Amino acid sequence: MCWTTTSSSSPTPSQFLPTGTSWMIEILSLILKDGDPSWIHSVPIWERSPWCETVVGAFTLPDQPRPRLLSSHLPVHIFPKAAFDTKAKVIYVGRNPRDILVSFYHYSKIARQLKDPGTPDQFLQDFLKGEVQFGSWFDHIKGWIRMQGKENFLFLTYEELQQDLHGSVQRICEFLGRPLAEEALGSVVAHSTFGAMKANTMSNYTLLPPTLLDHRLGAFLRKGISGDWKNHFTVAQSEAFDRVYREQMRGMPAFPWDKDLGDNGLDPEPEPETTPGSSKDSQSPHQ
Repeated sequence: MCWTTTSSSSPTPSQFLPTGTSWMIEILSLILKDGDPSWIHSVPIWERSPWCETVVGAFTLPDQPRPRLLSSHLPVHIFPKAAFDTKAKVIYVGRNPRDILVSFYHYSKIARQLKDPGTPDQFLQDFLKGEVQFGSWFDHIKGWIRMQGKENFLFLTYEELQQDLHGSVQRICEFLGRPLAEEALGSVVAHSTFGAMKANTMSNYTLLPPTLLDHRLGAFLRKGISGDWKNHFTVAQSEAFDRVYREQMRGMPAFPWDKDLGDNGLDPEPEPETTPGSSKDSQSPHQ
């Protein structure tokens, strides 16, 4: 997801799919128009924030008025590094990977350009091995999280947006350097709720042709909740997921969804081995 502010800015995203990309596009579309919902009610969401990695998106980028919105699911290692040398603003939305997996499975059922996801067990294994569209979720988030600390990069989670949408919108506005009056802020919040988006034909993807989405098999915007994975994972699947998650995310900062790992939480980075005479107790106070 990106927000560009000058003619010299380069398009900058990003987030794994599906983590709340459309939600963030809706929020930014409203912020850009100071809370006025006219734009989100008249222009399809994919035209408001074209995808950098698509042919259509690449060709339409030069025609986008500034400041402009762009979107991407690209991992950081193949994303243009020059983007971070501009005044572009990058917002990365993370989400509980268990919920991503469930949402991704249902999306793969209706997305005509994707192969059939197979059984839930098969898709779980494919996801954990990174054999899905855009590759490994673990590599994706670990790559982008290293951008934290850069003044033009903001990391938010789907869970934070759900817990405090008003506060999250304020935080986004502050990051963009675009403060809104309370009335405008309230409009952004009201028009970017899941219910409002699901009722908006310009934002719920029902305008996409059946050659892209098979609407008979399900809706693009399904539930818009956190924790839906608990309605789908078996105990065995949850344990299999946690084993890989602990290994892949060892040493990473804590995320809101790590509470789902149970009492033990995320495994810490292993301590380096010490050699005889190298412990703190054996060191001279004058060293």
